Amino acid sequence: MSLKEQIKNDIKEAMRAKDTARRDTLRNLSAAIKQIEVDERRELSDADVEQVLMKYAKQREDALAQFKEAGRDDLVAKEEAELKIVKSYLPEPMNDEELEQTLKELVEALEAKTMKEMGKVMAKAKEVIGSRAEGSRISQIVKKLLS
Repeated sequence: MSLKEQIKNDIKEAMRAKDTARRDTLRNLSAAIKQIEVDERRELSDADVEQVLMKYAKQREDALAQFKEAGRDDLVAKEEAELKIVKSYLPEPMNDEELEQTLKELVEALEAKTMKEMGKVMAKAKEVIGSRAEGSRISQIVKKLLS
């Protein structure tokens, strides 16, 4: 079952269970996926859906930080609940040691030695690692390895 189908089925389950928070979050995700499909006139793969989920999670994290700063505890709880739901659909993130080891192997395989080759390493890293690590974390470790 694709990730998109899983989300649709979970919307139905949330409706049956009268879980409005989960239902609304999943509907927002489904709408974001559908919007991209309509705009680009193509069917999204699971990897594309993961990118949409990561973008949505990042938006929730940004909103969460702003609400905490403003002292809006009611909205903080709502954003945390949404973030938890979204993250349940994303693959388990890599820990730092696992990420660094994967990137070391990539750098060696690509025979990258200088910072000029960082773009080549980053492109391959995004392909290999996918949504299991944020680009900023990958970039930080690649810079450390190449310098």
